[in-house]
Amino acid sequence: MHSEDVELKRLKWRAHHRGVKEADQMVGGFFDKHSATWDAADRALFTALLEEQDVDIMAWAIGTQPVPARFQGGLMQAMQRLDYLPIAR
Repeated sequence: MHSEDVELKRLKWRAHHRGVKEADQMVGGFFDKHSATWDAADRALFTALLEEQDVDIMAWAIGTQPVPARFQGGLMQAMQRLDYLPIAR
């Protein structure tokens, strides 16, 4: 198995096991929708993002708190679209 595959598998697990259902859906759903297109820099940024508190990540994604400079850019802009969240009907 490639080291990149191992890294993505580890990131997927961490993204889906945040500890709070809403964070699992948001962070895990974002990973599922976007990770296939990530390069090494995106994976590194997402890894750093996973070290942050769920309440902060969610606040940045929904726009209730300003995004720290280190996370501003394309990855966070994609997260802020919220197009990866399931909507119960």
